[in-house]
Amino acid sequence: MVQTYQSPVRVYKFPFELVMAAYHKRFPTCPQIPIFVGSEITYEWKAEDGGEEIIERKCQLNVEAPYLVKKIAGEDYVYFKQRNHLNLRARTLLIEASNISFANRIVVIENCRYYVHTENPEWTCFEQNSSLDVKSFFGLESAIEKLAVKQYSANIAKGKEVLEFFIDELIKNGVTHVPIWKGEEKDDTNADNPTDEAGKIDLMKTPDKSSPPTTPPASSSGFGGSCSTTLTANAVINELNSEPYQARQRKNFRVKN
Repeated sequence: MVQTYQSPVRVYKFPFELVMAAYHKRFPTCPQIPIFVGSEITYEWKAEDGGEEIIERKCQLNVEAPYLVKKIAGEDYVYFKQRNHLNLRARTLLIEASNISFANRIVVIENCRYYVHTENPEWTCFEQNSSLDVKSFFGLESAIEKLAVKQYSANIAKGKEVLEFFIDELIKNGVTHVPIWKGEEKDDTNADNPTDEAGKIDLMKTPDKSSPPTTPPASSSGFGGSCSTTLTANAVINELNSEPYQARQRKNFRVKN
């Protein structure tokens, strides 16, 4: 039977960026959480502008289980994988966690979210939901479920306590404000047609290549007066090979001779 848990929304009366600075102090180890032995980063990605990052970790836990359970399981530690998706643009942190150990016998899935309070941008909200499905565990399914629920409830309370501890530590060290992330501002005015101060086209400047131009580049050639200033290279070649242009060239040659 799958057991689910949905936590009430928790509110920290601190800005999102300060809460994130406190949250990151939990890694790679956290003495304030005794069962959290340590972690290692297995995957890391960061956007070029720094506004978004994804970090995946393998976490080692020392679960407070009865000796008999550990003896039967043959493991002293339990391993989980965690995926953190921090979006500084949207000011959100999404956390996904699931067990690696005994994955064929127990399935634990946890999802957490930090986000800005809808009514007060200086506050941060936290919500959490999880599910536990004990498929089979050497005939100890009921005991494992009770143990997991007890351990989970204790960890929720401990997590809140630890985060507030790190927030207070930051404040005591003089960190009372962490700036909101802002990307590099780009002036896209005349991006496809750079000009100098006099308003003339500056050939030494190149257009921004981040987005393709909406029209072909201009051409100042004007063969026979029938070419527009927006002819592409292919159009110019076609004009040179056209019969009217060749006829005019032959006529001009005869006049000169």
